[in-house]
Amino acid sequence: MSRISTIDRSEVAGAFADVGVLVPIAVALIVTNGLSPTAVLLPAGLLYLAAARIYRLPVPVQPLKAFGAIAIANGLGMNAIAAGALLMGVIFLVLGTTGLVDWAARAFPKPLIRGVQLTVGLLFLKIAYTLVTEPPPAFLDHAMGESWLVGLSLACAVLALALRRHPIALALIAVAVVAIALRAQGFAWGPAAISLPHLDLATFGTAFVVLVIPQLPLTFANSCLATADAARTYFGSAAERVRPGRLATTLGAANLFAGAIGGMPVCHGAGGMTAHRAFGARTGAAPAIIGTTLVVLAVVFGAGLATLLTAFPLPILAGLLTVSGLLHIALLRDLTRPSHWAIAVGIGAVGFLSNLAIALGAGLIVWWTAVWISSRRRSNRPTLAG
Repeated sequence: MSRISTIDRSEVAGAFADVGVLVPIAVALIVTNGLSPTAVLLPAGLLYLAAARIYRLPVPVQPLKAFGAIAIANGLGMNAIAAGALLMGVIFLVLGTTGLVDWAARAFPKPLIRGVQLTVGLLFLKIAYTLVTEPPPAFLDHAMGESWLVGLSLACAVLALALRRHPIALALIAVAVVAIALRAQGFAWGPAAISLPHLDLATFGTAFVVLVIPQLPLTFANSCLATADAARTYFGSAAERVRPGRLATTLGAANLFAGAIGGMPVCHGAGGMTAHRAFGARTGAAPAIIGTTLVVLAVVFGAGLATLLTAFPLPILAGLLTVSGLLHIALLRDLTRPSHWAIAVGIGAVGFLSNLAIALGAGLIVWWTAVWISSRRRSNRPTLAG
């Protein structure tokens, strides 16, 4: 039986486990940056459907996190975001189809990948904490009060962690759907209008410097290397299709489409794979379910999507994100040597507190210097005469 054909409650629950990253960034890009709601969700939905067909495992789709955060913080418009998406698309399509990503992946041993995954896990926890301590004004929950939001988020996280082997994520999403139905007002049917971007060299230059350069190391390390590693760790030989170069190719193609329609740039992500798997997803059915849902939302409900998404309960988003972050950090448990732990924790700390590119560069230097010194010592050992 194909790994995309098995659909049960666990697959449905796992399908929606990674909305904690998607929803807040999507809302901000719609409300703050003026992107079309339909253009925001359509690239994500189509990439999820492609992932279901190509990988046959719960390979996730997420917004480009550093890219999105910078665009939101600077209030960049659709044209700059589209230019950045197109550049990301071209870069990763070339890297993936030429085999350069797979070639470069050989230089990154497991402790470095675990360091990247530690960084992502900590970022998930930070996003969850920020959602409830500094709630986005667009969300209806922002007036609830910090103590209530924190308390409810902790309750959701504890419940989700304790019952994660049951379809608890499905129950939480059902609660969210009821809350949205009760709170959303002024709803409109049909797709939102999509405007094609107006691009020139100046726009591409701004997008490359401001958006693309900060995002490149995170996408290479997390979307390609760490996602492939997480797939192997969780699914063994079934993850043969999930290779760094192939991940680069699919996310590159999706970003070309996102840029062409002025939509949300997207990627894969190891943390998202942990989220999907933790709550029950085991096959390509999960990305097929969430992908279909996002396409329907974009096309059928796009005109009222901003109203729907801002009514999503923040405690549920934060609770799911917290569990995903903790379980993603737990990937480090297969490290056995103290030196490997030191490298992973060092990369994770520097990547979280400062810059992932600097952390990876330093980690590569330390690792391969140690390998070179060890090989030199072995070669210089005197041999015993027979």
